[in-house]
Amino acid sequence: MTALLVSPWPGPVPAPQDGLFVIVVATSVERPRAREQIRSAARAALASVLGVDADDILIDSTPGQAPRITLAGDESAIGCSFTHEDGYSLAAINLHGAVGVDLMRVEEIFDWQAVARDYLGPEVCATLAATPATEQTLAFVRAWTRHEATLKCHGIQLAEWSEEIAALAIPTRSALLPNNLLASLACLSWDSIK
Repeated sequence: MTALLVSPWPGPVPAPQDGLFVIVVATSVERPRAREQIRSAARAALASVLGVDADDILIDSTPGQAPRITLAGDESAIGCSFTHEDGYSLAAINLHGAVGVDLMRVEEIFDWQAVARDYLGPEVCATLAATPATEQTLAFVRAWTRHEATLKCHGIQLAEWSEEIAALAIPTRSALLPNNLLASLACLSWDSIK
């Protein structure tokens, strides 16, 4: 499986791997400002990749729905997803469709077992319980970010575990980033992305 590549932005123009790229930006810790910063960076990076003017790219974000990209006023099939954690934000862009990304700091989480039980389901809980204690925090963070990325890819808000949510599972890729951050990416078209 190809590793998840995350490119710092601003920086060199991202090299999409079969139409998919992820950028990381140092942003404000204030969520509204971080949202502005990552959307501006995503527009600039996408403009660089496509060779168009950033002003021709609009990212429409409606709460509870996946963001939509328009190019020069026309709807596009380009998928994008955003995530924020303590002064860092990621944008994932899939030139071919839906994508979801999530970011979380790897640190001890109080009562993660209850969170896992409520949101990740019995199979993941059993896997986490069987994980050596020294690796459980990282395993939980990886499971959580994969879950969130998958929901975002499907355009679904965070919800407690159910058989319907479990049926949405799709392959994901993860990467441990500097500052002890873990990113996970979900894409509906992994078969076309090698």
